[in-house]
Amino acid sequence: MAQTGWGIIGPGQIAQNFADGLAESASGRLVAIASRSADRRQAFGDRNAVQAANRHSTYAALVADPKVDAVYISTPHPWHAELALMAIRAGKPVLVEKPAGLNAAEVVTIADAARQEGVLFMEAFMYRCHPQIARLVALIRERAIGEVTHIRTAFGFAAPRNAASRLYDPALAGGGILDVGGYPMSLACLVAGVAGGGTYAEPEVVTGTGIIGPTGVDEVAYGLLHFASGITAEIACAVARNMTNSAEVIGTEGRILLPDPWVPGRNKGPSDAVIEVTTKAGTRVETLTHPEHMFTFEAEVASRAVAEGALSAPAPALSPADSIANARSLDRWRQAVGYKTLADQPSQTRRLPRALPKGLPAMRKIAVEGVATPMSQLIMGCDNQDGIAGGAIVWDAWMEAGGNAFDTAFVYGGGLHETVFGQWMASRGVADEVVVIGKGAHTPYCLPGAIEAQLDISLGRLGLDRLPVYIMHRDNPDVPVGEFVDVLNQLHKAGRIGAFGGSNWSVARLTEANAYAAAQGLQPMRFLNNNLSLAVMEQAVWPGCITSHDPATLAYLADTGTVHVSWSSQARGYFLPEALRNRLPPETAPDTCFGSPDNAERRRRAKELAARHGVSANNIALAWVLARPFPSLALVGPRSVDEIATTLPAMGLTLSTAELDWLDLTPGGEAP
Repeated sequence: MAQTGWGIIGPGQIAQNFADGLAESASGRLVAIASRSADRRQAFGDRNAVQAANRHSTYAALVADPKVDAVYISTPHPWHAELALMAIRAGKPVLVEKPAGLNAAEVVTIADAARQEGVLFMEAFMYRCHPQIARLVALIRERAIGEVTHIRTAFGFAAPRNAASRLYDPALAGGGILDVGGYPMSLACLVAGVAGGGTYAEPEVVTGTGIIGPTGVDEVAYGLLHFASGITAEIACAVARNMTNSAEVIGTEGRILLPDPWVPGRNKGPSDAVIEVTTKAGTRVETLTHPEHMFTFEAEVASRAVAEGALSAPAPALSPADSIANARSLDRWRQAVGYKTLADQPSQTRRLPRALPKGLPAMRKIAVEGVATPMSQLIMGCDNQDGIAGGAIVWDAWMEAGGNAFDTAFVYGGGLHETVFGQWMASRGVADEVVVIGKGAHTPYCLPGAIEAQLDISLGRLGLDRLPVYIMHRDNPDVPVGEFVDVLNQLHKAGRIGAFGGSNWSVARLTEANAYAAAQGLQPMRFLNNNLSLAVMEQAVWPGCITSHDPATLAYLADTGTVHVSWSSQARGYFLPEALRNRLPPETAPDTCFGSPDNAERRRRAKELAARHGVSANNIALAWVLARPFPSLALVGPRSVDEIATTLPAMGLTLSTAELDWLDLTPGGEAP
């Protein structure tokens, strides 16, 4: 097997450890380095015999180096995700120093990109590649201490407090949890997973406490975990306090102790390790003798995985899914301790370029009467991002893809989601570039007097003076429709809202409202925001919800040219594979709300047509919505950049009339 040629970005001390490991590896070798510092390039290059032509002053040059088969990234934390994406989009596998991202959303983006490009993504928890961890796994599977009940593990040291160091500087994402907290967290999750017959278990409960130091980072953190199996764990980390730096697994019949689980051998060989197994029979000590440098194991595992074309290194190394789960748990731990990184700050301006793959269809835009800016035909739903760290990644990618329309509402997240979206708009300065659809007057506050009060609150959360589009979230048939039309026109005349309409309104009430507006010389309701999907909603997703997928409503929309904005345009995932579409609570799951023999046949036909067009059934269903003979816009709710990428192929589809009719079981329609 040919050796994997590695390029190192960020030649510091940890990178030197990896380079030393490569020097002893049979499957990998160091071929290139990149650093903005000429002195560091020279010193590191000389020490590791890197040819002058492969000592790069830019990271892009290293990624483009034909000698580089894979890239190891060991810059300060804030640049891990960005540089990983740079390498991945160039088709290069990556080994990324922990933490791979500052939060779970960044790790998800890296993992999705690696899968899209068909290359390895591995987070560099080198301890997981050392033979002692494989031995620990074997002991647990052998039930050497019976059933695992509890885990204790810590990794902490007392570094001198220096506000400019990477350990204490919040601008470098310092602090204990991000620097070393991933070690005890990932080991606890490994043990709990193996004890349950798997390889990784994500805790159900993560709580804790800690100390936020004068520089603003978590200097010390303690965590408590509870797993679905009943296993519990105590974990700890620190950059300002020495800790035991051991791992103890307690079972019903004894305990296993790893006195040095993290760095046996430290920065050189040998990397011998000791495992103590205590049972009623006494304590036996297993000594694992390894003359190699500790990083040799990681270098070998990663190099072989690259050479074999694997997308994930073999367990017990972390898989991409493990890294995502670990990052989620670290996010929860940081939240419990009260530490927010620079990515969590409302004013954060960090971006992740190259989050989207190349070659996606262009976003179509349509002009809508009463809206100054043409709107993207797909509208981003902003009801699923609880913080700007994740929201910024998705919304930046949306605009990169050509999307400029966003939908939010007064009730989403109890106001949190409007606030987070407003923070993002302010941090990007895009308020004048986007078309925001805001909604209010949801039941039980669907009253004329509530509209302006809620609008004031929403505008404050969003940081806007005006909503380009305002939609009443529900109707209240007990209120004369003219009262609603009067209030909406008053707000329109005052410049507080642009075009307006109703969500979950019947055609009868909309017709009545616009007849009243015409008689009074007022602005009409231009938008109808009901459910419209290829699958007909058979059971209301939420109380008061209305579908537009009926002949009378579709005819009304076509005759009047009313703009329709469909929510759940993809039927809550009804057209996804079965394993993916049943992740929602049973009462609102797609098969509950859209399940019927006719819809099952529509889904079957969508799958058949998808195979012909080389897309997904979900894309076919969305294309059906967008192809209506009236202005038809569709709300979509991607929670990740990958979900944007898998949605956009619908933009590149042009279905024939015969195909559209056949999909919807139109009488007389024939299979195309």
